[in-house]
Amino acid sequence: MNAIGTIDHPLTHDPKKQDPTMQRPISEPFGPKSFARDTSGATASRQNRNLEMQLIPEVLARAQMQDRLQEAEAERLAWRLATARRMQRRAERASLRARRALAMAVMH
Repeated sequence: MNAIGTIDHPLTHDPKKQDPTMQRPISEPFGPKSFARDTSGATASRQNRNLEMQLIPEVLARAQMQDRLQEAEAERLAWRLATARRMQRRAERASLRARRALAMAVMH
């Protein structure tokens, strides 16, 4: 069976691709008036939906970039903290060496 769709269930929901004869009620006569219909609202809605669909990769890229920036900032913070701890341990060892040297100088 070759079902091309009905008025209630068209083959496609795209107003530009629909068969114009399917949009005409059965009681309406044939002629140029039967093809004159207003699809501006449907077309505008479709264009808006298409625009949103086209912008999805951009939105995803922005979200991923934001995640990467936050990750890099957290990594920099962790690196600075590790460096500060390393420097603190080094300073403590130097302080201990200085105290030992002073104690040795006082004792002799």
